[in-house]
Amino acid sequence: MKNWNVLRRLGRLALFGVLSLGSVIAYGQEKPYTEGSVWIITMIRVKPGMLDVYLNDVLPLRKKINEEAKRQGLILSDHIFSGSASRRDDFDVMFLTEYKNFAVFDGISAKFDAIESKIIGAEDRQVQLMMKRAEVREILGEKTMQELLVK
Repeated sequence: MKNWNVLRRLGRLALFGVLSLGSVIAYGQEKPYTEGSVWIITMIRVKPGMLDVYLNDVLPLRKKINEEAKRQGLILSDHIFSGSASRRDDFDVMFLTEYKNFAVFDGISAKFDAIESKIIGAEDRQVQLMMKRAEVREILGEKTMQELLVK
């Protein structure tokens, strides 16, 4: 009698496992979205009163670099948002750069290095610009996210 109860319980457990697996497989096949482009989002806090100083320094070069990157098919678009910070440690500028997919990131560093060398100049000039910018802003974080398009 004991063996029969153990076998019934094991049978129920096995049936539950098989049914659960079937629902996971069915769920995995039918997603309510399709994968879209990939975005790199950079969040920056600019020191008080320095927004125009920072943007006057960053935007002209960023525009040239991103236009060349678009021409080469490295990026799809780029956007800049500015707004008030919601708390003292929050960002007030956000850069968004759109890429076709994750595959575009293979070898992308060398391609951007070549663009930046052509537009900005040698590496020491690039470092000099980054140090100057560090005086007026702090990069709080960067995220890479994929857009999900609702079906």
